Amino acid sequence: MGPGFARLEVVSATEPAWSVYLVRCGDGALYTGIATDVERRLAEHSAGRGAKFLRGRGPLSLVFERGVADHGTALRMEYAVKQLSRQRKEALIRGDLAWAAIRPGGD
Repeated sequence: MGPGFARLEVVSATEPAWSVYLVRCGDGALYTGIATDVERRLAEHSAGRGAKFLRGRGPLSLVFERGVADHGTALRMEYAVKQLSRQRKEALIRGDLAWAAIRPGGD
């Protein structure tokens, strides 16, 4: 490329979209995670693979899922959701807390 041309980074059309999700355990506990395929990940959790926290806590139910732009955003938003109080997580699940109101870096 010659002068005056900028190199553009092309994102693959096959690059997976990421999601932040919350799972409610049989004992009422909430688990927050990220995945490119939430249904597959929930099946893995239900089969006892994946997060140790979820083992033996079934039945598991997906109570919240939100797609995000990329892996980095998913990690930051997962952390932000994990920092929320249980009360605010329940508000997020009910739809009483807007996703846009959650900011990485604190409750």
